[in-house]
Amino acid sequence: MAFQDFEVWFVTGAQLLYGGDAVIAVDAHSNEIVKGLNESGNLPVKVVYKGTVNSAAEVTATMRAANNESKCIGIITWMHTFSPAKMWIHGLQELKKPLLHFHTQFNKEIPWDTMDMDFMNLNQSAHGDREFGHIVSRMRKNRKVVVGHWQDEKAQGKIAVWMRVAAAWADAQDMLIIRFGDNMNNVAVTDGDKVEAELRLGYHVDYYPIGDLVAVQDTVTDAEIAELVKVYESEYELAANVKEGGKDRNQVIEAAREELALRKFLTAKGAKGFTTNFDALHGMNQLPGLASQRLMAEGYGFGAEGDWKTAALYRTMWFMGQGLEGGASFLEDYTLNFDGDKSSILQAHMLEVCPLIAENKPKLEVHPLGIGGKADPARLVFTTHEGTGVAATIVDMGNRFRMIVNQVDVIKSKELPKLPVASALWIPQPNFEVGAGAWILAGGTHHTSFSFALTQEYLEDYAEMAGIEMIVIDKDTTISNFKKELRTNDVYYMLNKALM
Repeated sequence: MAFQDFEVWFVTGAQLLYGGDAVIAVDAHSNEIVKGLNESGNLPVKVVYKGTVNSAAEVTATMRAANNESKCIGIITWMHTFSPAKMWIHGLQELKKPLLHFHTQFNKEIPWDTMDMDFMNLNQSAHGDREFGHIVSRMRKNRKVVVGHWQDEKAQGKIAVWMRVAAAWADAQDMLIIRFGDNMNNVAVTDGDKVEAELRLGYHVDYYPIGDLVAVQDTVTDAEIAELVKVYESEYELAANVKEGGKDRNQVIEAAREELALRKFLTAKGAKGFTTNFDALHGMNQLPGLASQRLMAEGYGFGAEGDWKTAALYRTMWFMGQGLEGGASFLEDYTLNFDGDKSSILQAHMLEVCPLIAENKPKLEVHPLGIGGKADPARLVFTTHEGTGVAATIVDMGNRFRMIVNQVDVIKSKELPKLPVASALWIPQPNFEVGAGAWILAGGTHHTSFSFALTQEYLEDYAEMAGIEMIVIDKDTTISNFKKELRTNDVYYMLNKALM
């Protein structure tokens, strides 16, 4: 149900050279393809056939209509016959929605015994798609190309990935991130150009003083708190000191008050994410760790210490992964474990790790926190399940945004009896030395948006839609080649900026 309000338009390219019967056949084939895609059960977003375009005027009208339809999150194009690409120029110039070029054909195999010239003239995707591809490349227009038969599950899977990313891209275009307090402690990597981010990535970041949240907190009723505490009791295992009658029970009540206030505030502002700052907690009982954990699980973007870029990226990655298994979370590189080939990085934070990635039922606990100067905060404590995932970040390089993606292997972690926080333990691919070294060379953050549900392909599609640089660290990465890629990219973006 997550994507039911969206649709993707399917537009077929052709021309009138071959007569009216050909137009009818093209239209019939296109309708059958769209019907088959929708009935496959493999696509998260409905495909809507928008007809065959046979002229520049028809192309342009269709692209303008797509721009103006809020439900349309992207265009799939397919050239059934040879569609002269010059007629696509003005329409593609106007298109503002993501584009997927589907290189397919109606028939799966060549009808060797019956194929004649009429069949050849009608079924020309083999070179019609190349004509279309040329003009899109010449126009330097970003798109995804999927090659395969329309009934092939592998091809459908690639379309499904693009659909999820396009939906997340649409979601980001009206995303508001609330920043309580400013960037903390003069940290560079968590800050950046918010104006350029809105121009390039779509979302808006607004500052609000913590006093505005405290004012909402004062309106929360005891009845609302009692109802939410019942939810805690049903969803989590409670430590003895936070159960009814326990010495820290009141801290759970105060945590519930903060969660209710934060949710009310975000709802009233229409915000999809937020950041916190433990140097700006005036009027708060505790750092809202439990609230942040639970709101992340509901899809709100989160970044600690004013990190608005990670908050926005988490929201986008969560949105892409709706309905997929694995979960996502904000994470931070905490400390290193040198153990030869098994050397790894402990991922955690003071409090704010999302329970969607928990291995077992989280435990609600209250413990002192030696930073922030507030009362002992409530938090969910758990370890993360094993598996392969992607850790991503976006950094501001001055002349462009860079997305860094590392495939990581989450491994079994040990208990942390003296560090009661949620945590994950992972080995960055291809190994600790190369993975961590490449991340540092690329200028990566100590915060990441992590997902078990997504693969590298999702983030490649996102970077393509956004028109930002993407650097991948995976099993094939070597430091020597990675340095060359960074240097080549620097030259490309410097020249690109000079030519603009």
